[in-house]
Amino acid sequence: MGIDHYDPFKAPDAEQWLATDEAERIRLVLDYHTRTGVELPNADMHAMLHVAVENQIALADETPVQLKARQLMMQGLDRHQTIHAIASVLIKYLYDAGHERMPAGDPGQNYYAALRRLNARKWLRSG
Repeated sequence: MGIDHYDPFKAPDAEQWLATDEAERIRLVLDYHTRTGVELPNADMHAMLHVAVENQIALADETPVQLKARQLMMQGLDRHQTIHAIASVLIKYLYDAGHERMPAGDPGQNYYAALRRLNARKWLRSG
């Protein structure tokens, strides 16, 4: 059974989140932003990044993302800001990968290394 409502301020049940069809997850994130009146330059991309980060958080110990999310919230970010902070690292990683600017080695490890360097103060200063 999947989920039928999304709120970035509350963690979805990981099992239900992952059981929900990917397209439905994206639709739920888009619905949240529409309901709350958030205007986005690229709503689809924004929703896909939300979903990617939520997916990684839901995977728990399979990736370091859940731990980083906890750390960022302990540093003062709310959960929605935390998703955006992690997404900012993810989008840079994806951009670099798409433009063949990736350092040698395991590409996933490059993302995780960049994520380890992320902190709330640095993200807030980035604007």
